[in-house]
Amino acid sequence: MFHALADTSRRTMVDRLARGPASVSELALPLSMGMPAVLKHLGVLEAGGIVVSEKAGRVRTYRMTPHALALAESWVAERMALHDHAVDHAVDDAPLPVKLPERSLVAQIRSVEAR
Repeated sequence: MFHALADTSRRTMVDRLARGPASVSELALPLSMGMPAVLKHLGVLEAGGIVVSEKAGRVRTYRMTPHALALAESWVAERMALHDHAVDHAVDDAPLPVKLPERSLVAQIRSVEAR
């Protein structure tokens, strides 16, 4: 699924299909590519389970698969929860910061050089 969403053109198609079904020619309108390339991208989206198509006469219409992005959203949410948990533990286990001297070493050297 993530491979199918990796391409900007395919994400543009998904954005359009989120508003409702569309024909191949409607999906091709905002893209600067030929019909064979559009069909190839739609094939990748269909193979990824994101869209389905149906043909009525000569017109092929695509629509989003119900809950198409729910699996990806769930996977990302799980990774975020694991990441947040790891960060919380890293902060809890981090050593206390070292207290820096009032004057830095550079300031002390400049003070000596100024004399």
